Amino acid sequence: MELTLNAALSGVETSGIRRFTALARATPGACALTIGEPDLDTPAPIREAARASLAEGDTHYPPNNGQPYLLEALSRYEERAHGLRYAPDEIIVTAGATEAIFIALAAILNPGDEVVIPTPAFSLYASAAALCRGVPAALPTENSGFQIDPAALAAAVTPRTKALVLTSPNNPTGCVYTRETLEVVHEVLRDKPVFVLCDDVYRELTYTKDYHSFAEFSDMRDRVIVVNSFSKPWAMTGWRVGWCMAERPVKEKMQVFHQYAVVSVPSFVQRACVTALETDPAPMRALFQKRRDYVCARLAAMGLEATEPEGAFYVFPSIQKYGMDSETFCRRMLSEGFVGVLPGTYFGAEGFVRISCCYGDEALQEGLDRMERFLKTL
Repeated sequence: MELTLNAALSGVETSGIRRFTALARATPGACALTIGEPDLDTPAPIREAARASLAEGDTHYPPNNGQPYLLEALSRYEERAHGLRYAPDEIIVTAGATEAIFIALAAILNPGDEVVIPTPAFSLYASAAALCRGVPAALPTENSGFQIDPAALAAAVTPRTKALVLTSPNNPTGCVYTRETLEVVHEVLRDKPVFVLCDDVYRELTYTKDYHSFAEFSDMRDRVIVVNSFSKPWAMTGWRVGWCMAERPVKEKMQVFHQYAVVSVPSFVQRACVTALETDPAPMRALFQKRRDYVCARLAAMGLEATEPEGAFYVFPSIQKYGMDSETFCRRMLSEGFVGVLPGTYFGAEGFVRISCCYGDEALQEGLDRMERFLKTL
């Protein structure tokens, strides 16, 4: 008797980001600048709200889609902070943005449907699409300043295309899509049966005032799914809570997957999320902008070219001039220079590395000092 497993898993590996981070942490004396997790603790008022909720016995099943008070708070927050109008019954509270992305793709994809993913990109999108029986289709942006080229997008969209993923600010580049770029996307897609999945998890950590969301195009509202998370702007990565928004027909299909896979996000966590929405993320944004400026200045002094990120907390310099692939570069720098950064190939872009700014000033200085010394040996 031969047992078989899900064929959709055959081409999907565990995260290279996690594997390389584990390798860096296991290397004696190494300094890791790899993971995208704020080094700060969750703000005290948010933690206190969870403690108070637990003390009040808030430990029972909440409604599947989220507590009404949080859904209402999210609806108000999105309109106040972003100008997006979604009713409470168009929102699902999820186990992080990761679950939101999965249930969005699970709800819209049929076997063989294509998902266009502008690269460089977080590896989750391609893996999630494949696990949902879809086909990820890369749309390279390295030659267009990490913006989406109109001709390339038009060529990438085929009769099999079901969705386009937009991440702004982008991980790993920190690129924020311009209004002009979004208008191009709108022009290409407005008459096509294609969904747009907006992953906005870094929106609160945007350093430019000229930010626009594709969700602003109201004529495509029925095909837009917006994903967000509490993890990055409020240092709540371990709480595992996010949210997604879509018109009711789409949201109702998403909630089927959510109900059977997750049931709901813990009630006391949801109470803390209301406090998070009342907590200004500006101090955290200012901190990461300061770190970005420091990292970019150090890289420029080393002779490395990098587009200045307009959001998120990564820098994505080119290492093409060293004549080696990014995996080899990073493994050599880890074993010889004792500093870990991530290969660009993990994000679908060879010839680059990703440096995370989610570390304290001393760790960033030490890691970049080691990187500078390593580069001088090449």
